[in-house]
Amino acid sequence: MKTIINLVLKSRLLIVVLVTLTMAAGVYSYKQLPVDAFPDVTPSLVQVFTETEGLAPEEVEKFITYPVEAAMNGLPDVKGIRSISNFGLSVVNIYFKDGTDVYFARQLVNERLQLAREQIPEGFGEPEMGPIATGLGQILFFFVEDESNSRTPQEMREIQDWIIQFNLQTVPGVTEVLSLGGEVKQFHVLVHPDALLTYGVTLHEVVSALENNNSNVGAQFIEKNSEEYIVRSVGLAKNIADLKSVVLKTVDGTPVYLRDVAKVVIGGEVRRGLATMDGKGEVVVGMVLKLIGTNTSTVIDAVKERMKKINKILPEGIKVVPYYDQATLVANCIKTVTDSLFQGVILVALILLVFMGGIRPSIVVAVSIPFSIFFAFILMNLFGISANLMSLGGLAIAIGMMVDGTIVMVENVDCGLRAAGPGLTPGRKLDVIAKSCIEVARPILFAIAIIIIVFLPLFTLQGVEGKTFRPLAYTVALAMFGSLIFAILAAPVASYFLMKSPEKQEEGDGQSYVIRKSLRFYLPLAELFIRRRVLAIALVVGMLISGVIALTQLGSEFVPRLNEGDLLVRATMAPSISMEEATETITRFERKLMAKFPEVTRMVSRVGRGEVGAHADPINNAEIFVSLKPQDEWTTAKEPDVLYAMMGEEFENFPGVQFNFTQPIAGAVDELLTGTKAELAIKVFGEDLEVLKAKAAEVESVIRTIPGAADVQKDQVTGTPQLRIVVNREAISRYGINVSDVQEIVSTAVGGEEAGQIFEGIRRFDILVRFVPEARNTASRIANILVEAPGGFQVPLSQLAEITEIVGPRQITRENNQRFITVQCNVRGRDIGSFVEEASQAIESKVKMAPGYLVEWGGQFQLQQEANKRLALVIPVTLLIVFLLLYSSFNSLKNALLILINIPLALVGGIIGLWLTGQNLSVPASVGFIALFGIALENGMVLVTYLNQLLEKGMAIDAASLEGAKMRLRPVLMTA
Repeated sequence: MKTIINLVLKSRLLIVVLVTLTMAAGVYSYKQLPVDAFPDVTPSLVQVFTETEGLAPEEVEKFITYPVEAAMNGLPDVKGIRSISNFGLSVVNIYFKDGTDVYFARQLVNERLQLAREQIPEGFGEPEMGPIATGLGQILFFFVEDESNSRTPQEMREIQDWIIQFNLQTVPGVTEVLSLGGEVKQFHVLVHPDALLTYGVTLHEVVSALENNNSNVGAQFIEKNSEEYIVRSVGLAKNIADLKSVVLKTVDGTPVYLRDVAKVVIGGEVRRGLATMDGKGEVVVGMVLKLIGTNTSTVIDAVKERMKKINKILPEGIKVVPYYDQATLVANCIKTVTDSLFQGVILVALILLVFMGGIRPSIVVAVSIPFSIFFAFILMNLFGISANLMSLGGLAIAIGMMVDGTIVMVENVDCGLRAAGPGLTPGRKLDVIAKSCIEVARPILFAIAIIIIVFLPLFTLQGVEGKTFRPLAYTVALAMFGSLIFAILAAPVASYFLMKSPEKQEEGDGQSYVIRKSLRFYLPLAELFIRRRVLAIALVVGMLISGVIALTQLGSEFVPRLNEGDLLVRATMAPSISMEEATETITRFERKLMAKFPEVTRMVSRVGRGEVGAHADPINNAEIFVSLKPQDEWTTAKEPDVLYAMMGEEFENFPGVQFNFTQPIAGAVDELLTGTKAELAIKVFGEDLEVLKAKAAEVESVIRTIPGAADVQKDQVTGTPQLRIVVNREAISRYGINVSDVQEIVSTAVGGEEAGQIFEGIRRFDILVRFVPEARNTASRIANILVEAPGGFQVPLSQLAEITEIVGPRQITRENNQRFITVQCNVRGRDIGSFVEEASQAIESKVKMAPGYLVEWGGQFQLQQEANKRLALVIPVTLLIVFLLLYSSFNSLKNALLILINIPLALVGGIIGLWLTGQNLSVPASVGFIALFGIALENGMVLVTYLNQLLEKGMAIDAASLEGAKMRLRPVLMTA
């Protein structure tokens, strides 16, 4: 170390140049960093969506979901599989182990999808992978505004799909743009069943005729006059008139046209969702999903820039209006951390000025902060660590520790220069600085190494907790490494250029006023404890006992909720509700919420689901996005939790709806992790849906009795009315009719069948064939649908099948090949840890599970437990490593143990601090304790090192202890 210090001081100008270049490179690196709100904690996930033609949930599970799940079992690094089978839609989520490359995972899934497709019956849907995005990838929502209110929902949706969405999808970093609301344009061929009988035409012949009379073909080319002429045969239908003119058959030379048996009109696709806004009715909305790994802020800026251009080309009176984007949250997060960093620099500089008593040493120490931060930025850019709340928060946590090494170095140089007296020559000054730096270089090296090592537990965290806190650990380690470089290489040089010996001998050893006053109070106290060691031991024991008592009073949680500034309300209505009634219900809720709570500025609701790729909800589920005023403008409540609780109480008895109040990103992450958009999920596993429903109801009733439970609700798995048509095999055999004949006519007549497309430029719109509404809108009319037998005569469906009304499943959820129902809840007014402990005991004693049925807890409690288990294992190992380092540094068991004693005493202060401020013991609090370990160990090393130096000079232990306490009070107070 001596050689290094001497070499550094000889190469002073080179060190100055290197420090300057490092800081400049740090500024450049910061500008290149990806910027996010906080680390993307969503798992390595591939989603498989399968849309079906109106299949019920039990058919979706049996024919689609299960084959896809079975095909995915056994894939490398698969951690779990969760699925939802809804009316007309199957969603299978395949979770891979953390660190799995998402493109590799998608390749594996795509290979197995071929096997799944072979197992799915023909015509039941084609499984497709979801977008290359994560749970935090929904970066911007917008609605399409019609200022004139003159356009139809169909026209608005056409503008969204073919102008807005078409242009936004070309923005770099955007993986998909999803649409919801309005009506997707379709050409409807509404067939009259009576006309089919009159003209002797079957529904199948109508579909075939449309398909056969709507196509273009190419016929290579011919040569003419030494030129090639491309041959094209154009037969595409262009409009309704072309469709009406399609010939179905000819009777005695007279054609039967499509217009003779059907009405051809422009209508809307069958939809399973829509959007409303501010209680005023329907609106068309869009959702922008970013590509995995892209810079959130950059993509949002590019999208907003493109929106400005799109608004210029839209029809008059139409414009795109964003109503939510993560850029606001990102900016708030970055501002919070940068403000903390700036305030930290100011506070550190003031403390240094007060304790050092001079501006020059304070400048030397203060420069170590930007150097360490910019050094960390360089390595963050190199290692691909984004700038977010956690990574920049690590710098904020480390800001006090960054200066510790330089403080000790500069403080010792200051003491050395003062001891040397006034009138030092440059050569003598260099020798004094070198000697002072060499004295403390070794303990500084070990102290900073130990600080980095105590953050080792955070590097070992896995899953969500690992993704959350590893960026923090990385930036702390990088910043501390930068501070070590500055303390060893730059601080001696800066001290030489900036610090000087006093011009005359100063009183009180040149100590600042604050230190002199502190010593006047501290030295008698230290002398008392040195003479009466029993008092010191009694004080330590008393502190430990108070810490243990305070610890028993602390609650526990995973992480405190980030205040995103906006609200997401999840509404669950009756399973049998129609889309019109659901829309009316949500519109009433919007109006009432805006009237009751002046904090609300805008509300946009999604009822049911839109395009595949974002949500898989049935129409009795709605998500209401609520924009709020800035918090300092709130009047109903001042804190988010209080406001959410008041809203929950206000709508607790809202007829026919249960509400869950959360936040957009928090809800998205909770849903990906647990399958629910709440903090806690209690999953009841089993096979029989009726048994699961009964047990989940028991669990729900127990949870409601636990203090702190809020927004408690269980999954609705049944309650959807069904019209079930069961083919009578004996009856169809008498007529020579196949099951497929019956099912084909039912599917086409009631549900509809696509029969080609109409092209309008690049825009394309489906042609849908089905019966007119009055021939298919009741059970009795469906029973009268005629099925053609081989002899040419028609048989009513009622004679070929049993038609009954039953109540069936609303949706079926599965996890790792087992069905389950979730009871979800939020916790307000208490910590999650004690809530789960009380609730689990209550469930165990009051809910008796049948064989094969079990209860599991998920959500934040599960994450907290996993993090605590990992920390409980790794922290003792880390302390052992620290002990070995201390022992190797001092070569003394007593010295090592003496320094380690600082840790439990530091813990006491932290625990009492949490208790006094009403905070819970969370993983972030544990991170704070880990930082505290490092500071406590560092201060112990500084003091013990100096004590050893005094003892080596022959000073008695009591005198050395008092002198050491006196001389190291200033650096210990400053670092702490």
